[in-house]
Amino acid sequence: MKVVVAHNFYKQPGGEDQCVAAEVAMLRARGHDVISLHDPDHRSFEGAPDDEVFVAAIASKRALVTENVADFRRLEADALAKGEPCPSLIFTTNRQFSRGNAATVGRLVLALDALLLMKPGLTGATFLKATP
Repeated sequence: MKVVVAHNFYKQPGGEDQCVAAEVAMLRARGHDVISLHDPDHRSFEGAPDDEVFVAAIASKRALVTENVADFRRLEADALAKGEPCPSLIFTTNRQFSRGNAATVGRLVLALDALLLMKPGLTGATFLKATP
């Protein structure tokens, strides 16, 4: 399954930004086709409105990984109500996978890796859970 990681970097780079970059690199090292909105070929989406990222995920046939549950759930509900397509959505939470803490990077990568391997045809929305 192809994936896009939606994360807005901060003006002052910090630990969370480094964790997200490390997660993307580790998922790629595990053989997953992962892009980030901050990759050189996708920088046009840096800071883009959520609806543009949503449409881009559909167009590129990629699952969208995000912590922004409220906005992307709304976009999903609107699209479904209109009979329009939706990308697969994989929601993470800062409570379960603290992106400001380098020690939790591996936990998110393991959980996402397991989900992508177990459900390569994932559709709809899923809340990522830590692996035991």
